[in-house]
Amino acid sequence: MTSTKNHRRLAVALTAAAVLAGSVGVAHAEPAAPAPAAQQVGWSGIVREQVRIDFGRGWVTQAELTYPRGARGRLPLVVMLHGSGHNDMNQTLPEGKGATFVPLAQAASREGFATLRFNKRGVTGVGPVESTDPAQLNPKNPYAQIQRDAAAAIRFGAASPKVDPSRIFLLGHSEGTNVAANLAADPKAYRIPKPAGVIAMGVVGQDIKELLTLQLFGRLLLQMHDEFDVDADGRLTAREAADGLIGQPAEIAAQIRPVLLDGGKVRASTDTDRDGQIAIDAEAGAVLRKATGIDNYPDVPGLEGLRDYVDDIARFPTVTEALPKFAGPTLLLNGENDLQTPARVARTADAAVGAAGNKDHEIIVYPGMAHTMNITPKFVPEFGDPDRQVVTDIREWLRSHR
Repeated sequence: MTSTKNHRRLAVALTAAAVLAGSVGVAHAEPAAPAPAAQQVGWSGIVREQVRIDFGRGWVTQAELTYPRGARGRLPLVVMLHGSGHNDMNQTLPEGKGATFVPLAQAASREGFATLRFNKRGVTGVGPVESTDPAQLNPKNPYAQIQRDAAAAIRFGAASPKVDPSRIFLLGHSEGTNVAANLAADPKAYRIPKPAGVIAMGVVGQDIKELLTLQLFGRLLLQMHDEFDVDADGRLTAREAADGLIGQPAEIAAQIRPVLLDGGKVRASTDTDRDGQIAIDAEAGAVLRKATGIDNYPDVPGLEGLRDYVDDIARFPTVTEALPKFAGPTLLLNGENDLQTPARVARTADAAVGAAGNKDHEIIVYPGMAHTMNITPKFVPEFGDPDRQVVTDIREWLRSHR
C-alpha cells in the first residue's frame, strides 16, 4: 500500500493490500496523536513503563512494558506481534474502532504476566503516527526486517529485570502469527530465548498467492454462493443476481453487477454457454479471475507497490509449515467468518502441530467472528476490539501455562 489512507483501511487485515504491507520506518517531529479515551481505561493496578527499543539501522522505537503493580520477582512475559502494515503498539484499528492489543495486555497483566507492546518500525506514536522517511518505511526485504525487529523486541524483554527470560510467550495477530511461528521454529537463528508458548490469532497458514487469490476474487464467489444463490444450484438467474445486489454496499455492488448483469438480463459475455444463467464458479469466476490479474502473480495489477513484500514473505514458511517445529504450547484462534485468513487453514495448521507430536496444542474457531476477532457480518466486516470471549480464552490459557 502506498498511501496512508489505504494503508490504515487494510492494515490489520490480510487483504489484497494489507497482506503485503510490511511496515518499517524512522521517526520525525510529528507529535503522537492522543490515545482514544477507551484505550485509557482498564489499566488500574497495572504499571505502564514507557521504554525505547533499538531496532538498528537508524530506528529506535517506542514501546510499553506493563506488569502488575506490586509484583515481585521475575515475571513471565507476553510479547505482542502485529498484523501487517505500519501498526502502533496498540494495533489501533482504522476509524478509532478499537485497539487489538490493549484488552489483551490488560488481561495478561491481571494474570500476573508482564507484556511488551511496541510500535513497528516507521511508527512514531499511537494513532498511528508514521514517519516520512522512505528508507525506513520501505526497507529491503521488508518481511525479514519485521522478523528481525520482533526478535530485537524479544531480546529487550528478556533483558528486563522484571522478566523471566525462560518464560516469554509470543502472541501474534495475522502477519504476527507468521512472525511468531518463524521465530519459535528457530530461536537460535534469531538469537532469542526459546519461547514458552505461542498464541496465534487469525492464522496465516497458506502461502501469499493462495491468500491473495481468496482475497482478490474468491471471496466474491463465496458471497454469491451464500447470499445470491437462493436455490443453491451454483448458478444465478437474472432475478437472483438482481435480488442479491439489493442492500449490498456500493463498493461490492460495483464489483459484482458488471460481471452478472446487463440491464435486466444476465450478461451475455459472462454467460458463455448461453443458457440464460451465470455459473458462479465456471463463468463469473473466470471473469473475476481475469479482471484481478492474479494469474500474473506476483505482478498483480494494482499491487505493484507491494511486490517487495510479496516476494519477501513468500521466502519464509507459513504457520502450517513452521509451527510444527516448535515443541512448546500453542493456542490457535480464528474467526469462522474470517475471509483474510480462513478458519479451515487454522485447523490445518493445528493438525500439523499435533502430527509433529506436540501434545499441548489447542484451536478455537469462533462463530460469527472475522479477522479482528470480533462479531461482525461475514462479507462486510466491521473493525472492533477482540470479543470478550476471545480475551477470556487467552486469559485462561495464559493462567494455565503460567
